[in-house]
Amino acid sequence: MPIEDFAEFLGENVPKGRIAELGIGFQFKVALKLLEIGYDVLAVDWNPESVRRARELGINAVRDDLFNPNLELYRGVKALYSVRPTPEIMGPILELGERLGVPVYVLPLAGDTVPKGMKLISFKGLPIYAKGI
Repeated sequence: MPIEDFAEFLGENVPKGRIAELGIGFQFKVALKLLEIGYDVLAVDWNPESVRRARELGINAVRDDLFNPNLELYRGVKALYSVRPTPEIMGPILELGERLGVPVYVLPLAGDTVPKGMKLISFKGLPIYAKGI
């Protein structure tokens, strides 16, 4: 169950257009796969080195603080997603999805607690949590 399967899942469940990965860190596989299949990917992280590296790989990346997000950055996104987010940013990710009125998809790190109210979806063995679908 490669991590790129998450991109395949998103491709089957989110209309083509703008999609944002929150807390991309240095894990670029999902964003690159989404670019490959025709999405306009916005990668977001607070770490300037992560943003720089994403840009080097051809990903549109910006710095933002998920605890106080710049809503203008997310204009037009069809969905938000996050790959193995740290527990402390789960709440802000879900709040941002609610504020924008878009679905949120999370591929958690094994063993991480996922907030209540999220729907568990199994896709090719990947546990994906969704809210707002």
